[in-house]
Amino acid sequence: MKGILQWRMSAVVGLAMIGQTVASGMTVAVSASVSSPAPLATPVTFTAVVSDESTNNNWYRFSVREGSAPYHIIRDYGPVSTLTWTASEHEGTFEMEVDASNLDTSDMASGSATFEFDPVATGQPVISPTANSLIFLYSAPACAARGRIHVEFTSQDGIRQTTPFKDCSPGSTTNFYLAGLRPNTTYTAQQTVERATGQQHAFETSAGLTGHELTFTTGTLPPNLYSDTILTPIPTGASNPYLLGSVVGGTPIANDLAGNVVWYGPNLPTWLLTNPEPGGALMGVVEVTPADPSQELFRKIDLTGMTLLETNAARVNQQLAYLGKRQITAFHHEARTLSDGNIAVLADVEQILTNVQGPGSVDVIGDMVIVLDRNLNVVWTWDTFDNLDVTRKAVLGETCAAEGACPPYALASNANDWTHGNAITETADGNLLYSTRSQDWIIKIFYDRGNGDGHVIWKMGADGDFQMNSTDPYPWFSHQHDPNFELSNSSMLLVFDDGNTRVSAQGGGNSRGQALQVDEQNMVVTSVLNADLGYYAAAVGSAQLLLDGSYHFDLGFVEENNTIDSYSLEVAPTGQITYNAHQNVILYRTFRMTSMYSVN
Repeated sequence: MKGILQWRMSAVVGLAMIGQTVASGMTVAVSASVSSPAPLATPVTFTAVVSDESTNNNWYRFSVREGSAPYHIIRDYGPVSTLTWTASEHEGTFEMEVDASNLDTSDMASGSATFEFDPVATGQPVISPTANSLIFLYSAPACAARGRIHVEFTSQDGIRQTTPFKDCSPGSTTNFYLAGLRPNTTYTAQQTVERATGQQHAFETSAGLTGHELTFTTGTLPPNLYSDTILTPIPTGASNPYLLGSVVGGTPIANDLAGNVVWYGPNLPTWLLTNPEPGGALMGVVEVTPADPSQELFRKIDLTGMTLLETNAARVNQQLAYLGKRQITAFHHEARTLSDGNIAVLADVEQILTNVQGPGSVDVIGDMVIVLDRNLNVVWTWDTFDNLDVTRKAVLGETCAAEGACPPYALASNANDWTHGNAITETADGNLLYSTRSQDWIIKIFYDRGNGDGHVIWKMGADGDFQMNSTDPYPWFSHQHDPNFELSNSSMLLVFDDGNTRVSAQGGGNSRGQALQVDEQNMVVTSVLNADLGYYAAAVGSAQLLLDGSYHFDLGFVEENNTIDSYSLEVAPTGQITYNAHQNVILYRTFRMTSMYSVN
């Protein structure tokens, strides 16, 4: 039944607005802001204009294809009639299709524009600037089949970086964004082509396949970027040499571990970076208050800020209604790609409950985990109202008016912040971890790579299903953020313990960085690391195992000296703090990167 329902969603929802029919009186024209052809990576704004805008209530969906290949959606149905896009991988002829739907009349129509992007490299490699002063486009001539190519770029003082490999495509150029560059610095770049050896996944570099060195110089930084001040220098030879910060209400940036800016993102003040993706894509959500579901977005962008994928809560609500699910108000806190290529996002759900979490009618905010496929169809959901005990109020009694940290809500002037989910991660066995800040729990959900029924496998934390093996009088995390199992050890759980409940009970204290050995068979958790991080972060944060075996923790909300600052720490397995960087903003999460293309 579930498989049939998903097929129907793909066949019906993926192709048309639910419950609407096509009317012949409506047409769509699509124009481009620059003339075709244009050089590869030239940003082009495509604009849709419908023939009858008398009601001024149209929604638009943008899809693109190369040649006669299938279309893939970039932005699902929503009220915005323009999209800025470019081809950045290779040259070719692309078709931008716009589907329009009038929400008042139910009329629908489609239109398209064909656009040609020409190669930048026509015989020799070429390096071109972009609108971002720290990102350059490297264009390589075509290379032979069964080969792969990457680019190495090196600063004047010998810091070497490489792009990921890309497969050669005979007859077309291969293009890379060079990112991770310091301002006002000269670099050399050199491509290397590797040929397949005949053995599976084996390549070798042969004579004559390494290109000539090219030189380029970066520009200056834009104003008003946040500062990164090093308080404890990094040890020599530390891994993951870049720090990417997800700033709340500002421009995300990345620094090297000496505090130098090496990347800055687009100026999207309402877009919150939730996760970097392999290859250089970035996932995030947009929250707008007061809540307007059509403006509450999930958006995936590339390193230049170009939209790669986007949908909104109003469009998702259409699909949820079709599935008989509750409506959402906004996306918040989490968006990430799962191992099957689908995308998991968090959204808030409101319910007016009577005499449940207080006398009379009370607005209660829970969460929904939503899984979208590559074409932004809803394929799986999990709702806290269906799976958790709604009579168990927030541990510290949080309400939105008092706390001021709720996602957008709309049903009342105040609401109980019942769950306040803040993270979703995937486990090695194909299930999901969901972190609920207000319940002080990490919950394992039976996802089973999309085939699960969503039942709660276990709840971890105080009053949960596990016994804690620790001598600490307050061993459990509380109001925790970013729980994730180590990739190298699927039984070792990393947690940033904000510690709100513990600090409240003790009358003070600091946040902690924790590594917990989890025995799911015997339902026992053993504390391996419980590091006092020296500051108290009442909200946000992240936890990460680094390649050299140390740990990274983000304390993103530290109130001190009448400001709210952040600290990014490296902690040795012994609990010693070996690196400390201070930022003068709220940082939702920080990530220690090996390059701008990869966390690890």
